[in-house]
Amino acid sequence: MWTYDSVLFSRLLTELTLAFHIIYATIGVGVPLMIAIAQWVGIRKNDEHYILLARRWTRGFVITVAVGVVTGTAIGLQLSLLWPNFMNLAGQVISLPLFMETFAFFFEAIFLGIYLYTWDRFNDQKKHFLLLIPVAIGSSASAFFITIVNAFMNTPQGFELKDGVITNIQPLVAMFNPAMPTKVAHVLTTAYMTSAFVLASIAAYHLLKGNRHLYHKKALHLTMKSALIFSLASIVAGDLSGKFLAEYQPEKLAAAEWHFETSTYAPLVLFGTLNENNEVENAIKIPYALSILAHNRPSAEVKGLNDIPKDERPPLYIHYLFNAMVLIGIWLTVIAALYWAAMKKGLAFVTKKFFIMQLVLSGPLAMLAIEIGWFFAEVGRQPWILRGYMKTAEAATSSAHVDTMLVVFSLLYLVLAFVSVAVLIKMFRNNPVERELQERALDQGGVSS
Repeated sequence: MWTYDSVLFSRLLTELTLAFHIIYATIGVGVPLMIAIAQWVGIRKNDEHYILLARRWTRGFVITVAVGVVTGTAIGLQLSLLWPNFMNLAGQVISLPLFMETFAFFFEAIFLGIYLYTWDRFNDQKKHFLLLIPVAIGSSASAFFITIVNAFMNTPQGFELKDGVITNIQPLVAMFNPAMPTKVAHVLTTAYMTSAFVLASIAAYHLLKGNRHLYHKKALHLTMKSALIFSLASIVAGDLSGKFLAEYQPEKLAAAEWHFETSTYAPLVLFGTLNENNEVENAIKIPYALSILAHNRPSAEVKGLNDIPKDERPPLYIHYLFNAMVLIGIWLTVIAALYWAAMKKGLAFVTKKFFIMQLVLSGPLAMLAIEIGWFFAEVGRQPWILRGYMKTAEAATSSAHVDTMLVVFSLLYLVLAFVSVAVLIKMFRNNPVERELQERALDQGGVSS
């Protein structure tokens, strides 16, 4: 017989909202930087194609920002409605970065509006480019502050809790918690990487469809170069994140690697299955790799799950999430490196349909890795919502209407997804690159005459 579970529905609704929001949030963080890079390259090379890249990317970016505002507001609303006990506790400590995130967004939005309005009002592109700097800073700052909140949930500090009463609150200590550096670095680098791959995927799609316009080739060239740089940065951030987990959240690392016995010379476990005795079967094991990942030494001791209380262990299926996230990241890095090696050596395989198809798929794969990564991050913290202080079940609402909210918000996200995709397709389909380049050439000819 079915029984209503407010905790389950609260988790489902929160997961749905975060999964939908992260698509627009990632683009919102990474694309402004790509716009700035394109316009800067266009100015430096005096190349109209790169200037147009920045202009067209900005138009699409505005649509994603509008949807991101709605989903971001939904997250704020749901934190208060679905997790009141958590907000009552953590809100007293970590409200400063929540406020700063809002300020950063308004800072970005103000300069984005000015940047859009003044496209044809600056004769000097360098002056117009300066307006992009606060847009890129604001978008990254917004991610910085909201990620601090998530980092605090993993390593809470800056307060004392006695008999359910919070005392000795230190907001700055709470903000600059141990999880903050690696968490922020990983979020920002992967957002930049994913946005570069998404934009590269669009350019590759046009080439795959037979449109060999120089504009699309330059777009692919720029975005793949950026994607490679940010992919390498993401690998470094990921390595540092693994070392952070080994020290501060060993249960999460152990669950991700199905490492049950505390041991030295620990292997890295890929794929496989678990039998009824929690023994790993049919897995690929890389000798000593987990010890090296955790502590940079093959002889280093890595804590196992058997030393963690059973009621504090994360779900073991996060092993597959971790594997998928890492493998997609490695594959994307390989694709970007192959593209650049081939371009430098003049190898023809990058123009073949099979390889271009991999470039087309790189955008969706990068976004999939972001989704998987966030599920790994959040599920891997379970059963805690505030690690060491409050479990998820203790934080949830007891309302009997969360299932109704789940249906309502699901419909909202379907409408937002359909409308945003339809608007973007119509926007660029009705205004192709060739027409816009021709119109700009005519405008410039008229001005010069």
